[in-house]
Amino acid sequence: MPIKKVKPTSNARRQMSVLTYDELKPSKNVQVKGKKRLLSPKKQNSGRNSSGSITVRHRGGGCKRKLRAIDTQRTDKLNVEGVVTALEYDPNRSAFLMLVTYKDGDKRYHLAPADIEIGDKIMTAKKTKAKVGNRMMLESIPVGFEISNIQLNLSGKGQLARSAGARAKLVSLDGDLAHVELPSGEVRFVHKTCYADIGRVSNIDHQNAVVGKAGRTRLKGRRPQVRGKAMNPCDHPHGGGEGGSPIGMKYPKTPWGLHALGVKTRARKKASNDMIVRTRKGKVVTNVN
Repeated sequence: MPIKKVKPTSNARRQMSVLTYDELKPSKNVQVKGKKRLLSPKKQNSGRNSSGSITVRHRGGGCKRKLRAIDTQRTDKLNVEGVVTALEYDPNRSAFLMLVTYKDGDKRYHLAPADIEIGDKIMTAKKTKAKVGNRMMLESIPVGFEISNIQLNLSGKGQLARSAGARAKLVSLDGDLAHVELPSGEVRFVHKTCYADIGRVSNIDHQNAVVGKAGRTRLKGRRPQVRGKAMNPCDHPHGGGEGGSPIGMKYPKTPWGLHALGVKTRARKKASNDMIVRTRKGKVVTNVN
């Protein structure tokens, strides 16, 4: 999808660029009756919990959205052929969606892979043709293929490589497990009976678009962020002082007084650590169970 640079009518729009969305083809010809059940209202909470306290900072405002019921697992439609009816934009994620109409008349939203077209036929099966849009078990996918929307748990939904342009690679098969190289460079074991989509996720040029101005970020529901040293002492440990004075402490702190830099945040005994073969920093893990 091409990127379009807007006219520099103001300083804010001088560097701005937008996606053209040429490849999207909305479902104008699809019956509304089949789509309506896939949409639901999304309540905006502005980062507040049930008692009204702000638990997530810098959230609020933004355009009103609707939630799309997206089937990332797709195993309910095993061996049922579907046809791509529409390619649509989703305001809740960076990737595009494809509306699929199955032979039994059911309509579902799925994550759209790159290079998918209206009218393409897709299939979810334990073993099927390895083409873009199909979903099958890792043991049935040829080694070296690009995959996405990878299932981690045998009975769960797709969890890995789901954002715009994301792609993983099936490196090898080893017994009951498969080596999968993730977009971060991490190589991990995934059970070979887990399912994955063939091909990379759509909207590859998402990372190349330049926001350009603060107003576009506000429309996404993000409020401004400021430095801690620009706050008052009651708001942040770095606050207070005259002008651009230093933070006045040995190490930077979070707003709640914890170490802000150089601290590992991943749990050491996390269950998923046991399946890592090579970390995203290139360190080979030897104690794999």
